[in-house]
Parts: sequence; C-alpha cells; structure tokens
Amino acid sequence: MEYDFISKSTFFPKKGILVIGDLHLGYEYTLREAGSLIPATQFSETKKDLQNILEIIKKRGHKLKKIIFLGDIKHFFGYNKGEKNLFIELMSILGKNIDISNIIVLRGNHEKMAEIADKKLIDYYKDEEIVFIHGDIEIKEAFGKDVKYIVMGHLHPAITLRDSQNIKAEKYKCFLTGKYRGKEIIILPSFLPLVEGTSLNEHLSNNRCIIPAKNLERFDVHIIGKEKTYKFGLLKKIMK
Repeated sequence: MEYDFISKSTFFPKKGILVIGDLHLGYEYTLREAGSLIPATQFSETKKDLQNILEIIKKRGHKLKKIIFLGDIKHFFGYNKGEKNLFIELMSILGKNIDISNIIVLRGNHEKMAEIADKKLIDYYKDEEIVFIHGDIEIKEAFGKDVKYIVMGHLHPAITLRDSQNIKAEKYKCFLTGKYRGKEIIILPSFLPLVEGTSLNEHLSNNRCIIPAKNLERFDVHIIGKEKTYKFGLLKKIMK
C-alpha cells in the first residue's frame, strides 16, 4: 500500500485518507494552570500546519476522501470547555475541505467521554486491509487475518541527535515503520507543535504503547525535517 509522509501526517493517495496523530488541544491550558506563562500560539500553529498539509495534497492532484484522527484530540483528562471549543473551530475549518461525516475520530487515553463536539469517538477504524488505532491498548480486530497495516499514534516518537562532542543536542519528531505480529506498522508523531515527543533513542525503556521495546528497536526511523522526511535506518542503530 502506497503512503506518503506529509509533514507530521500520513496520507494514503489511492484511498484519499489523511491520518493525523495526537493533537492534544488545550495543552496550553494545563501549563497555565501549573503556573507557566506560555503564549497562546499552539492552536494557531496547529491550524496552519493542517492547512499546509491540505494544500500539499491538493497541489499533488489527489482527492481527499477521509480524515482520521488517531485519538488524544484533547489534552486535559477531564472535561474542559475550552478544548471542546477548539475542536469545534477545527472541525469548521476542515469542513470547508471535506464533509464532516468523513472525519473519523478515535478515542485516545485522554478521552473519557463518548463524543466530543457531537462527534462520536470510536476505538478503532477499519478500511479494508488497514486498521487505525490509538495505540495504548491492544485492539483484537487490528490483528485479524485480513489486516495488513496498522496505523497508530500515542507513542509520540522523537529522536535526539547530538554532535560528535556531545555538546549540542536537537530533538526531532519522527515516524516509525516496521513489522509486528505479521502486520506493517506505521506510528505517527504527535501533531502538537510545542512538544517534540519521547526521545526513543534515549528513553525506549519507557515505551507506553502496545508494541514492546525489543520490537521497536527493529523499526525504521523517519525524521521530520522542514521540507521533507529523512529515513535514518533502524532505531537500534542510533540508540544511546
């Protein structure tokens, strides 16, 4: 199955499916409650990132048929009206590009409700040979015989690269691709601009997803750059 990495998203051209990882809308609210004075720019950047991705798909001549959010739409574990309003605004923007009925929203571990902004949350979504899940709990249907691909989020994969003298370090969001239990796995980074994610080449033992650390070591790393994605090879080869 052909797929492309477009910024922090994954797109399946033949199916017209765009996949977005963890948004964590309202992350700024949590930081402010903890006393951090952070400017309210995250949602504006999120909207800009999504609009850029939609524009790239359009320029490439592809038709967008579905958008799938992989869960953790919001950050606060409880109910926060501000997060709901952000999601409503986001859906309004996306509704100009695709019918709202073709936007699928999965339930992540940060969602404790049945729906958000009148959008029903589901545990997984299956499109022929592809299953989309959040990734915090194992979904039996994802490992069915007819499934070839599992697309997931939750892990927030990132990689830290250091110079030869170990003076300067930079963390980059990345995708992970590999095989697990006979399925091709694609793990998306978080879509949240502020936080790069978990540095897997330094903290793989803190793995929080359904795939064991020993299996993730054999996954390929695709680091997200400003203009394109760079394949860095197996995770185990760049581990600290």
